[in-house]
Amino acid sequence: MTPVIRVVVADDQALFRAGFRVLLAGEDDLELAGEAGDGRAAVELARRARPDVVLMDVRMPVMDGIEATRAIAADPALAGVRVVILTTWELDEYVFDGLRAGASGFLVKDTEPAELLRAIRVVAAGEALLSPGPTRRLIADLVARPDHRAVAAPDLAYLTDREREVVGLVALGLANDEIAGRLVVSPATVRTHVSRAMTKLHARDRAQLVVFAYQSGLAGQTRSRPT
Repeated sequence: MTPVIRVVVADDQALFRAGFRVLLAGEDDLELAGEAGDGRAAVELARRARPDVVLMDVRMPVMDGIEATRAIAADPALAGVRVVILTTWELDEYVFDGLRAGASGFLVKDTEPAELLRAIRVVAAGEALLSPGPTRRLIADLVARPDHRAVAAPDLAYLTDREREVVGLVALGLANDEIAGRLVVSPATVRTHVSRAMTKLHARDRAQLVVFAYQSGLAGQTRSRPT
């Protein structure tokens, strides 16, 4: 029997919550674990319900979605809870803040229903939700900003040159197969590099690798050469 994925939706718009409630009602493997109209309520609900996934709007009263995401990610008791940031625009300035706070990915609010359901299942399975197009544009926008400065990262010294390359390509939103094609290696080799980089950098998923790549200056500094 397929395990049921329990989902919390946090959004101050009652209409969005109602639409999501109806959407989940037709799915056998998805269940609405609760609704919250502000960030603080979302954190409290996550602690009570222990859902698998929280869909978190950014702009909410009392506590915004970024702070709520940070609180959930920092709570050891909620280690199994994955947060997906909901945004109105792909290049929303708050998306990166959400990833840095501990979100496993982001979705644009006008995402098609079928894609939204797929995204919930992807995140619940432990994968990061980083659509290549939006992620590339987001990182390019962030890196191009005049106030962008690389942050010193002590753990960077533990990465091999190839692992640095792979992390940089992950930051562009490339899937393992795409990275394999870029570097002329097998997908299995890429998975190994990604796994080792995550271990060395203490990253829980690919979204955290994107954050690290941006903060350390690895984003956008990739090369294509065979091993």
